[in-house]
Amino acid sequence: MENTEMPRRMIRAAHTDDTVTVYQAYRPGIGDHAALHGRFPESWSRSRMTWIKPSFLWMMYRSGWGRKEGQERVLALDIGRDGFDSALRRACLSHFDRSVYPDRETWAERVRSTQVRVQWDPERDLLLRPLPYRSLQLGLTGRATRDYADHWIVGIRDVTGLAHRVHELVRSGDREAAAALLPRERPYPLDAETAAVIGATTEPSDRPAP
Repeated sequence: MENTEMPRRMIRAAHTDDTVTVYQAYRPGIGDHAALHGRFPESWSRSRMTWIKPSFLWMMYRSGWGRKEGQERVLALDIGRDGFDSALRRACLSHFDRSVYPDRETWAERVRSTQVRVQWDPERDLLLRPLPYRSLQLGLTGRATRDYADHWIVGIRDVTGLAHRVHELVRSGDREAAAALLPRERPYPLDAETAAVIGATTEPSDRPAP
């Protein structure tokens, strides 16, 4: 995880030939139902934007190891790669980036035409410190949210216990044991066209993330 030769923007995820694992954290009323039934309850809003994250440690940073209010249940959601890949191909960066778009007008038009957002945030180490390379967040709204909730998900696991156990080991100073428990996240395959759409890179990063 601390290899600074990583490409600056690369999707790293636990994945199989058919599925990719993403993470979200919810209050118990949502998380417990989702883990038990393998789907979100009707009270889960399908009209709001939802963000999914392939990085376990970024989810730990966001949820405070599953201890922040409203994020007490950390879920690992296995979703179909067909849906995930389709969303990436339709995505737009959440902020203008001149290395991806020729001008702001082109970016703004893309924003208006899609329901999928991509954001690249600094990846985190076991101490939740920012690393020099980025981790993907995928934001879904409208039809994309409904497809995610009702069609892409093939399995949901409550990994709150894992989050707490890794955190305990980190706090006790046993980072080696903590690292051994982390999900195995590998580079996620992208074709050149999709990589260009989301601003993924292949060159290593050698400078601190802002």
